[in-house]
Amino acid sequence: MKPIQEIIKSRPWVAWLLFFATVIIVFFIGLFASSIVERRSEAFTLQVVKPIAEWEPRNEVWGENYPREYETYLQTLDTTFASKYAGSVTRDYLEMSPELVIMWAGYPFSKDYKTPRGHAYAVKDIRLTLRTGGNKISPMPATCWTCKSTDVPRVMARDGVAEFYKGKWIDKGHEFVNPIGCQDCHDPKTMDLRITRPALIEAFQRLGKDIKSFTHNEMRSLVCAQCHVEYYFKGEGKYLTFPWDKGFSADAMEKYYDELEFSDWTHALSKAPMLKAQHPDYELYMTGVHADRGVSCADCHMPYKTEGGVKFTDHHIQSPLNNVENSCQVCHREKTQKLIQNVNERQDKINELRKLAEKSLAAAHIEAKIAWDNGATESEMKNALKLIRHAQWRWDWVAAANGMGFHSPVEALRVLGTAIQKAEEARKEIALILVKHGVKYPVALPDISTKEKAQKYIGLNMKELEDDKNDFLKTTVVEWDKKAKERQGTLKSY
Repeated sequence: MKPIQEIIKSRPWVAWLLFFATVIIVFFIGLFASSIVERRSEAFTLQVVKPIAEWEPRNEVWGENYPREYETYLQTLDTTFASKYAGSVTRDYLEMSPELVIMWAGYPFSKDYKTPRGHAYAVKDIRLTLRTGGNKISPMPATCWTCKSTDVPRVMARDGVAEFYKGKWIDKGHEFVNPIGCQDCHDPKTMDLRITRPALIEAFQRLGKDIKSFTHNEMRSLVCAQCHVEYYFKGEGKYLTFPWDKGFSADAMEKYYDELEFSDWTHALSKAPMLKAQHPDYELYMTGVHADRGVSCADCHMPYKTEGGVKFTDHHIQSPLNNVENSCQVCHREKTQKLIQNVNERQDKINELRKLAEKSLAAAHIEAKIAWDNGATESEMKNALKLIRHAQWRWDWVAAANGMGFHSPVEALRVLGTAIQKAEEARKEIALILVKHGVKYPVALPDISTKEKAQKYIGLNMKELEDDKNDFLKTTVVEWDKKAKERQGTLKSY
């Protein structure tokens, strides 16, 4: 083979070809090197000021090592943003939809139900809500603390998981004073994402999946799925369990509960064995296009941001509609207002069906009560009550999830459609029973046009409940905080 010099002398164009080839190769090597340097600068770097204990619950202690993440976390205290249907601003759902009071008659949600605030309010809000009661009436089990505090992993590690779930909510309040935060999702030594709530691990084990097999991107959703899911309290020990054994859909979980003959409560008016959905955000998301495309919860609710040349995850966990540029527009190239319009259009359709379902369900419960009052028998009412149970479960599977169904609009509309259909079927059956017992149909329904009127109709003494709560806040909560400060030395007020 001829030396390169001779080839160039005989064919000068070869020199130019080599020159341009070299330029192109150097250019791409430079891009590759630049990308490596950029990614290294973007990668999370441990800058430990002082070691963090294994079960350290105080977010401010973690913040000494990771100030950017902690400063953005504190922004979850901001309650000024209001989207069309949600945001961080406080809304009273019972005032907006008094039918909910009727639908939850005999269950604590009929007393108080407001939009959730940011994670930093988790402990404060579970103390404040009328659902947890006061000193005289305290209906909730200790299991209700599971998703509210970074103290939970510490107590579970100390006492054991089953023991943690046992007992009453009010008896363990001094243990849980630090709100949702760093400990819940991160390993203090490596900062790797980890699962600290065993119910999620146990649910996947029953499905034949090992939590360690999931990718980092999947973990960016699963740390949220520790709490933003449907669950129930199993057995006398109130053991927290996810009903995923038959699948994530509303239909699959409905079948799971029916086979167990499980109910959260017996409705005070209709006597139907009812189910209360918690907040099945992960399950609804799993049926949607974002999950199908591999988009994680954190991609939208905790997008990356850059400050001083450092890339980190924004821990101001919030509605993407308050941060469209960093969340939605990473993938979608439409303008901000167009994207918000797209979201609202889908949510409007979901809300329309929600309202129809609520009106049908409230009427069904009241009509069932009238049927009982006029001599209806259990055999006559059995099928109608099952239809009410299924209809309200399906409505709640969408309504209890955050985002007004946007995590999976098509599935949300399908499920709400079946809820309306089943509620109307129940009403037809009850109408036949009423006529059979000599009651003229349609029956006269009570005035439940406001929250106050609806609560009075179902027999709630709101003043007694509020007085009990105020006494609890002035006495029991003060003692909780005193004990907690003695235990951990400091106590930050959120």
